[in-house]
Order: sequence, then C-alpha cells, then structure tokens
Amino acid sequence: MIAAVATVPTQSASRYLQQVCKHWTHNLQVSFTADHGTVAFPKDARGADYPADALVTFDATAAALAIRIDASSAEQMAGLQGAVARHVDRFAFREAPLSFDWQPG
Repeated sequence: MIAAVATVPTQSASRYLQQVCKHWTHNLQVSFTADHGTVAFPKDARGADYPADALVTFDATAAALAIRIDASSAEQMAGLQGAVARHVDRFAFREAPLSFDWQPG
C-alpha cells in the first residue's frame, strides 16, 4: 500500500466531509461522523461486494479537512486524488477550488 495526505484549509471541513461521505454511500462502503469519515473503494468499480483495496479517511477540524488515501498502486492513487478533490470541490463550490497539496503519507 502507498499513502498520500493533504490538509485542505477550510472552515467548513465537517460539512464537506459529511456531504462527500453521504454522496458515496449509494455505492461504496462508508462510515462517518461529523468529524471523521472513511470510504472503502473496491478493486472493481461495479460495487461494494468486491474486496476493498483503497481507503480514504477524512478528519475535520475547525480550520481544515485532513485527507488520507491508502491505495494499492500509483495509478489508483492518482485517480483517487483527482476524484476526492473533484468531489470535495463540488460541495465547496462557494470557496472552490480548494488547495489540495498532496504529500506522501
């Protein structure tokens, strides 16, 4: 597994965390509270019945949304970084684009 992290400055971290997690509940394995969320991505994009091989973790503070991606390959990591950024920006449209400075985890 490889990991990447980003700390995204925003005062609406909890709201974005919950919106993104709720959005992904329709086809992914998701667990979340107001300040912590996890989303498991399956090996096969057809649905959550397949074994997960990537995990995205969100943690909200008053000043930022911390995101960690654990992926099985560099290709998967790049795809998930883009997908996470696009989805968070979609819900943060009033202040988007947000700054995602991905660093090795």
